[in-house]
Amino acid sequence: MSAWNARTEAAREDAASADSEEKDVKIPVEDANEVKVQDADVEGADTAEPSEEEMVAAAIAAGEQAANDDFKLKYEAARDELVELRNQVEDAEEAKKAAEDKAHEAADRVNRLQADWENYRRRTAKERLEERDRATEKLIGSLLPVVDDMERAIEHARTQQLDDASRQFVDGVDAVRAKLMSVFEHEGVEAIDPAGEAFDPNIHQAVGRVEDAAQYDETVNDVYQKGYRMAGKVLRPAMVTVTYGGEKRPAEEPKGDTAEE
Repeated sequence: MSAWNARTEAAREDAASADSEEKDVKIPVEDANEVKVQDADVEGADTAEPSEEEMVAAAIAAGEQAANDDFKLKYEAARDELVELRNQVEDAEEAKKAAEDKAHEAADRVNRLQADWENYRRRTAKERLEERDRATEKLIGSLLPVVDDMERAIEHARTQQLDDASRQFVDGVDAVRAKLMSVFEHEGVEAIDPAGEAFDPNIHQAVGRVEDAAQYDETVNDVYQKGYRMAGKVLRPAMVTVTYGGEKRPAEEPKGDTAEE
């Protein structure tokens, strides 16, 4: 073998050894990523850049999405607040209705109590008046026999021959009787002295009958004892005698003015 051939064979062996060493070498991860980035940059360089209109459209879409999301959040918050307010309104209306019902019940109780008070006041006032009238009637009823005795004594004295002193005494008793009758009149008491009037069994008490054709039948002839009444109520009927044998009393004409023809 020549020297040139030897050198050639040695170079081949060195090249083979270098190739084997290169195959055994491992590339670090960072270097690999850099390679990928470089490859992506190379590929991006090959892709066309977006136009201005596309960028504007993308920005508008992004803004609309953000506004939509914000509106959705605000809408949900307002809806929840509205539900809460409606619940509060319903609670307030229920409380208002309950308060109004209580107010109506209280007003009804007040009206009933007021009506009861008015009825009680009128009833007690009426009872007091009735008690007063009964007390007055009882007092006057107790004084009527005294008045009767005084009138009979005065009437008998008037028929007698009296001296001046006796007549003055009788006049004094008559003055006392007049004052007493004035008190009776002030209390609404009036005497029933029906001589010559038609007999009325409601206010007269017949104690005898007298035949007298000159008078109408059933006419009061004599009054033995006066009657008295107060406020339309008969305290004591008059004791009288009644005639018979005369004509029937004509019917009384109805009271009131008659129209002239």
